[in-house]
Amino acid sequence: MKHVCVIGNGAAGLVALRHLTAHPNKFKAVSYEQTGQVGGTWVYTDETGTDKNGLPIMSSMYKNLRTNLPKEVMGFPDFPFKKGKPSFITHQAVREYLQDYALYFNLYDHIKFHTVVKKVTPIEHDGEPVKWQVTTKNIAKNPSFESVDLFDAVMVCNGHYSVPLVPELEGMENFQGTVIHSHNYRDPVDFQDKTVLLLGRGASGQDICINMAPHTKQIFLSHNKTPLKSRLPENVSQVTGIAKLTPDGAVLNDGSYINFDVLMLCTGYKYTFPFLSEECEVSTTNERVSPLYKHLIHTKYPSLCFVGLCKTICPFPQFHSQVLFYVKTLKEDITLPSQEEMKRDGDDNLQWRLESGMPERHAHVMGPLQWNYNHWLANTGNFTKIPNNVERLYDAVHEVRVTDLMHYKDVNYELIGDDSFKVLE
Repeated sequence: MKHVCVIGNGAAGLVALRHLTAHPNKFKAVSYEQTGQVGGTWVYTDETGTDKNGLPIMSSMYKNLRTNLPKEVMGFPDFPFKKGKPSFITHQAVREYLQDYALYFNLYDHIKFHTVVKKVTPIEHDGEPVKWQVTTKNIAKNPSFESVDLFDAVMVCNGHYSVPLVPELEGMENFQGTVIHSHNYRDPVDFQDKTVLLLGRGASGQDICINMAPHTKQIFLSHNKTPLKSRLPENVSQVTGIAKLTPDGAVLNDGSYINFDVLMLCTGYKYTFPFLSEECEVSTTNERVSPLYKHLIHTKYPSLCFVGLCKTICPFPQFHSQVLFYVKTLKEDITLPSQEEMKRDGDDNLQWRLESGMPERHAHVMGPLQWNYNHWLANTGNFTKIPNNVERLYDAVHEVRVTDLMHYKDVNYELIGDDSFKVLE
């Protein structure tokens, strides 16, 4: 029997625990969660910064957030959301879904809450499979005492929406207004009658822009990408990126100058694994986690994996597929390539991305690439692939979002079988 450690109990950690505990004769699994409940980033709190234990607030939810994907594509394949309207649901509904998932699959008995993973170290002996020494601290019961346990495998599921990526902007130290990262955005009322420059037009930038607009005086949506095609609120203007900040505004890349009260950074997040020792040999340079095989498995230490690193995806179904594949490797139902072959595969994937015009920091960005990746996991792992209509509905919603950012969440959907869907009246 293999002892497996799961780090984190958001969606990725829960699905890892669910498929490990489905094989009680093969695995003894324990999961460490530093908060007091499951759900990860979906657990909303008004707090920002650090919590009462001095730990970073993990959630990036804002008060009235609704999902930007319909629940019909969001669910784990073996545990769908309840049918019916609406399709675009609140963060509270997603959190409740994850709690229901944990209850249904009896996961709570395997979770150690209020437990911080302090250090993970590989222990190697010649000719023996690597073991993992995991040092933890229960911050609720005995915060001064550290426990040390040995595991045969470690599944890292700590998410990547908790440590803001803050760009280096010339003149930042001179700006006299408010600077806030989207991670700490909670309530649009806090920006009543303010002029806001919102830097970044990714998913969070678009969503927060629409959410804030009814309350703000004006929003400058600043980015260097092609302009959004969708109609935007009347008080929103798209402008180029920031060349230099000044005490009361910014000089933009096109040479124009604008004044604003608030700089909102919708600039993404860092991959961070503070508990991994140097001996784990994991790099996060330029937002590329390496050395990994298929964005998932450490090439030197295949008993160490990272679930949920990919970006711009339909997340829960992909987590499900990654975990099923990885559990098959732990069961030795799948024989992985050699370390050299796995490393070459990862390097070749990066090289292909670079030659396609992607920056290295997009090493784990998927978008349309996610479907072939998911299919590869299912085909190689010999398990049921994600239904075709999940891909079709995901892509259809994307097309609507591009042209109607303000109203795409008003539409409701229903999946029909495995291949089609319909719009609900």
